[in-house]
Amino acid sequence: MSLEPDTTDPLIAKAVELRRIFDRDAVERDGRGGRPTEQIRLLKESGLPSAQIPRRYGGQGASWLSILRIVREFARTDGSLAHLFGYHHLPLNLVLFRGSEAQKDKWLRSSAAANLVWGNSGNAMSKTSSGRRVEGGWVVNGSRPFSSGSHIADYIQLSWENPEGERLTAAVPADREGIVIEDDWDGIGQRQTGSGTVSFRDVTILDDELIGSPSLPLTPYASLTSLLQQSVLLNVFVGSAQGALETGRGYTKTFSRPWIYSGVEKHTDDPWIKRQYGELYIKTLAAAELADKAARSLDDAFDQGPGLTHHDRGAAAIDIATANIYAGEVGLEASSEVFEVMGARAATNANGFDRFWRNVRTHSLHNPAEYKKRTIGTWLLNGEFPVPAIYR
Repeated sequence: MSLEPDTTDPLIAKAVELRRIFDRDAVERDGRGGRPTEQIRLLKESGLPSAQIPRRYGGQGASWLSILRIVREFARTDGSLAHLFGYHHLPLNLVLFRGSEAQKDKWLRSSAAANLVWGNSGNAMSKTSSGRRVEGGWVVNGSRPFSSGSHIADYIQLSWENPEGERLTAAVPADREGIVIEDDWDGIGQRQTGSGTVSFRDVTILDDELIGSPSLPLTPYASLTSLLQQSVLLNVFVGSAQGALETGRGYTKTFSRPWIYSGVEKHTDDPWIKRQYGELYIKTLAAAELADKAARSLDDAFDQGPGLTHHDRGAAAIDIATANIYAGEVGLEASSEVFEVMGARAATNANGFDRFWRNVRTHSLHNPAEYKKRTIGTWLLNGEFPVPAIYR
């Protein structure tokens, strides 16, 4: 299949090795949920968590194209690990975008040296944590939902509102006193992402742990965090479609029986089955091509640094929104329709083929395609790029 990854990239080659290991118990872990502790250990040993950190801070300086292809590769068997790896980059790059030079040198360099993994507990849609000012910092109480990766993180990005309602953000060690991982994530998909609640019980935040300031304007460069998030998700969708198609093909060739009225002796000789696989392959291939185009646009924007213009940021946003919409639709279609071509015996918990659909469905609900289509239509008709904000 031409959907196979480009292993001439050494980072992708490492990801392929890991994906094969993850695949051994992916179904069992999906059913169990909880923390993928052993898999995160292997991820750290591979060196991939430091891949995208700039070389000047001791990282490998990998492109977003490489990083997002790794996300896609992991999602071919395990959407949770794909999500965790991809989202690990969001707080790291928030430090790069908005942190001081001292913070960048401290946090990025230590992360690169030890391949630390980052999580977040700063959901911008839920203002459920607050802080009070004390000498030298803040004391934070409350909680934040959808805290992806917090359960396996070495460092956590967390957010709260000050008395004026302004949002503040900091980075702290995950074992900071008062941080409580509630382990209450109960999604139908992405079961090992730990995307549940983190509670804050008199958590002390030092002034030099604050990232940026609410008084600073949101520049096109600093706003790239939203596009990084959308890029991670669209590659989870594409990888899930690839995984569904790949596992479905293997099952169909090995176990599926022809329908009694098909007139063929082998299921793979049924014209309907051939057409259906052909359509799913074409759509999945197209989704991967759009994903790569979007990743290259992200690289172009990212490489401009603080000088990134609104126009170039907007052009990347349109490419990423386009790829995100199509990837979500193809991910849902491929992970659902593949059951029709595998047959009734494929629909068992033991096979675990449904995890691909559940993973895509869980994420796509957080990011309705309808509003992205309107954004693209507005740009196409009026030439207006989306104003940088959450999800765009």
